[in-house]
Amino acid sequence: MGSLIEELEAREAAARARVEALEVEIAELTVRLEGGREALSRLKIARETVAEVLGELSESGLDTARTVMPQVSVEPGVRVVGAIMVPHWREGLSVEALPDVYRDIVEVLADASRPMQAKQIVPRIGLPAVTAKIEGTRGKLKRLVERGWLVEERPGLFTAAHPVSG
Repeated sequence: MGSLIEELEAREAAARARVEALEVEIAELTVRLEGGREALSRLKIARETVAEVLGELSESGLDTARTVMPQVSVEPGVRVVGAIMVPHWREGLSVEALPDVYRDIVEVLADASRPMQAKQIVPRIGLPAVTAKIEGTRGKLKRLVERGWLVEERPGLFTAAHPVSG
C-alpha cells in the first residue's frame, strides 16, 4: 500500500511542477502582451498626432502636409491628406463630428456628475484598465481639452466643456 501512496505523491509533485512552469510561462506572456499593446497604442497615438499636425499645417495654408505625408486611401476613390480627426469645438457642432472613441469619451464625461480621471473613463468606454489604454485615453483627453470639447479642472480631472448634442 505504501508504494501506491508514494506513486500518487510523485504524480502530484510532477503535476505541481507542470502547473508552476505554466504559471511562469503565462506571466512571461502577459508581460510580452502588455508590451505589445503599449507599443501598438504609442504607434497609434503617434500616427494620430502626425495626422493632426499635418492637417493643421494644411489648414494654415502651408503645403507641407502634401510633401511629408503620402495620400492614404480611405475608401475606393477617396483620398485623405493630413485630415484633422478631432475638430475644434464650435457652437452647433455635435459629438457626431468626433471619431467614435472620442465621442464615447465626451459622452461619458457629459453623463458624469463629477470630473473624472482617465483610469475611471477607460472601463466606461469598453477598454481594459491597463496602463497602455489609460495613457492612450489620457492623450485623447488632452487633445479634446486642446480642441475645446473638455475642460481639465485640475491636473488629471476632466469634465465636459459644453452640453452634449448628438
